[in-house]
Amino acid sequence: MRGTEPPVTPDGRYIVVRGRLWRKANPALDAEARQTLVADLMKARRAVRDAVRIRDDMSLRQARRSVNDAKVALGERGPVWWTDGAPDLNRRLARNTIYAEWYAALPEQP
Repeated sequence: MRGTEPPVTPDGRYIVVRGRLWRKANPALDAEARQTLVADLMKARRAVRDAVRIRDDMSLRQARRSVNDAKVALGERGPVWWTDGAPDLNRRLARNTIYAEWYAALPEQP
């Protein structure tokens, strides 16, 4: 996000982008590990961009695998990082979840 940070759910598990919940990285990751994983993710995203640009399907599949691997390692995908048994609501519309009332009370998003 450029300029403003997206809203974060009260429990700190998700950000909301265009009305949709996206799981945040595991806050238990130490700063160095998180920084390394974010760098890996950015490198993988650039590889996706480059593979699309040159229309290389094999490289694209590998790059997308690398993106997924980095996101799993960050805790944004795969098993949830919280331990209270709450379900994963990643990619769901906030208005259709337990966060609906909180989301409705937010100032209108651009």
